[in-house]
Amino acid sequence: MPSEPSAPGASPRAPRPGTQKSSGPVTKKGERAAKEKPATALPPVGEEEPKNPEEYQCSGVLETDFAELCTRSGYTDFPKVVTRPRPHPTFVPSASMSEKPALDDQRLSGSCSLNSLESKYVFFRPTIQVELEQEDKSVKEIYIRGWKVEDRILGIFSKCLPSLSQLQAINLWKVGLTDKTLTTFVALLPLCSSTLRKVSLEGNPLPEQSYHKFMALDTIAHLSLRNNNINDYGAKLLGQALSTLHSCNRTLVSLNLGFNHIGDKGAGYIADGLRLNRSLLWLSLAHNRIQDNGALKLAEVLRPFQLTHTEVVERRRLLLEKGTQERLRSPSSSRHTDSKAEREKSQATGLSSIALADKMDKMQTMKIPKGLGKKKDKPGEVVKKVEKSGSGQLPTQGTPKKEDTTKAGKGKVTIPEQKPTKGKGTKTGSKEKRSILPESELVAEATEVVNPLLEPVEHRDGKVFMPGNKVLLHLNLLRNSITEVGLEGFLAAVKYQVQFSKAKSASKGPVGLLWLSLAKNCFASQCPAYTMIQELMLPRDPIKAKLREEEAMAVST
Repeated sequence: MPSEPSAPGASPRAPRPGTQKSSGPVTKKGERAAKEKPATALPPVGEEEPKNPEEYQCSGVLETDFAELCTRSGYTDFPKVVTRPRPHPTFVPSASMSEKPALDDQRLSGSCSLNSLESKYVFFRPTIQVELEQEDKSVKEIYIRGWKVEDRILGIFSKCLPSLSQLQAINLWKVGLTDKTLTTFVALLPLCSSTLRKVSLEGNPLPEQSYHKFMALDTIAHLSLRNNNINDYGAKLLGQALSTLHSCNRTLVSLNLGFNHIGDKGAGYIADGLRLNRSLLWLSLAHNRIQDNGALKLAEVLRPFQLTHTEVVERRRLLLEKGTQERLRSPSSSRHTDSKAEREKSQATGLSSIALADKMDKMQTMKIPKGLGKKKDKPGEVVKKVEKSGSGQLPTQGTPKKEDTTKAGKGKVTIPEQKPTKGKGTKTGSKEKRSILPESELVAEATEVVNPLLEPVEHRDGKVFMPGNKVLLHLNLLRNSITEVGLEGFLAAVKYQVQFSKAKSASKGPVGLLWLSLAKNCFASQCPAYTMIQELMLPRDPIKAKLREEEAMAVST
């Protein structure tokens, strides 16, 4: 029997009594199931469940290794590794391009502004830019700029950077390092390849000014610390890292301290570090707050300066230690009785052992070049003689430097890691560095050399004067607050170095500054002292000298 039609006034959505009764238990069952089954906890945005990064073996491909290690550490939104863009070559329009742009080009020009705006935002997006070798496409330089590098990222770097066998330089700009994370970053640098020679940390002020920790490494040759708000306290730490009475940095070749807040006291601390440092070739203090007192301190160490009392005492100790070692190495069987007789004789005549040690030191410093000149016949004796002169801890680049390079040229020492001498902060003096850097490396690797305190000294009016620092080749003091008073100090230093280099030209040792920048300071450009300095430095600049030779050859032809 067919069912009766529903009443006209009845609602078609009215539920049946049975349906209403069954809907209640369904709702309660769903709620009870939701209470029994806990909700799945979603990971925070930008992270996922981490895997064990220790199980991953790096392949040496930074893009792959960094992405995999970030994923295993829980990162999903991490910086990408991209090739550093190179500047476009200069565009020279041809004759066919001189016509008016077509209508379609004019329409497309409206969208160029949008594209350029997007490209600017892409530029500031966190990335790890890399520069590759042309031959095997391996990473040789890393650039990180504009995003904060934290402990987790440094932990990832400590795993993937050591696998980069050709890494030569790391450049960090405004990466938000703290004193703690800086210590972590410095600790991972020795894990990297031995080819890593350049570190740049710029635009990263630190409360504790702990930048000197980079100089404790024996692998970093080029260090750039521009725009870090380094003040006199930070300069003091850096000066002590360059050299003290009992220690000295032996590997740092260039140091860029431009665009900081270093004043006269800070410049004095840097000058104190240059007194006994014999490895630094390139120094920039441009765009600081150095005035005449600081300039005079820097100029003082470039010419003979008086030793302090503590330095004289340390020199005497080193001379006595050197004489004792030489007597112990003497082949004579009666060296003990001979030394005793010499001591008694010196006491009887009233001569002090210090004066005898001074005479011995002067005689040996004159004999060392002769012995080194005979190294082709007796190479074993040469090494012994150099070791005898190296009782101290501090190195120097003295007259034995050239002979060591010729000895290493036979295949004993090779230096493939000198490629990263190029840098933004070292562009002006790159030629000088490339010619001197291998020699400094060979001296440091071959053997211990003469302590600067054991260099020949001059006695005047009961005071001891030591030859100035003639290893520094490049000094940049652009845009400070130096007046004519400071210029007079540099003029005296340059005059001394010019006279010294003329007398030293035959031995080919260190000759002093080849490039000095004092422009944009508080004196007139036509100042007589400044003009004299420029005239004296002009023939010493190898780049300008080469240009003059080329111009002379062009005129003659």
